[in-house]
Amino acid sequence: MEIKINKEICGYQEAIFFGLSLRQLLFSILACGAAVGLYFFLRPYFGLETLSWVCILGAAPFAAMGFITYHGMTAEQFLWAWFRSEILEPKELKFTCTTLYYELYRNRKMEGRH
Repeated sequence: MEIKINKEICGYQEAIFFGLSLRQLLFSILACGAAVGLYFFLRPYFGLETLSWVCILGAAPFAAMGFITYHGMTAEQFLWAWFRSEILEPKELKFTCTTLYYELYRNRKMEGRH
């Protein structure tokens, strides 16, 4: 009998259903719901092949939110951090060139030593 243990304890995820965490399971259900909803809503307007691609594209964001992490953040944590940094609290960074060698040269030039 073999028991897998993560090297990092922070990487542990409890499996609920088919090896998925609760978060992954909920977003998988949302992705399936979005695909089914798009199918029944758009069935009169598109053919089967086009409709299948629309369903895949409609379900992909929900599936991605359940499985993708970026720098240890979940998708909604990353989106909130991006929204805060870009929309709520934007900073204007001004670049000023300061070269130590130029400052020393300018100081020496002003002193009269060349």
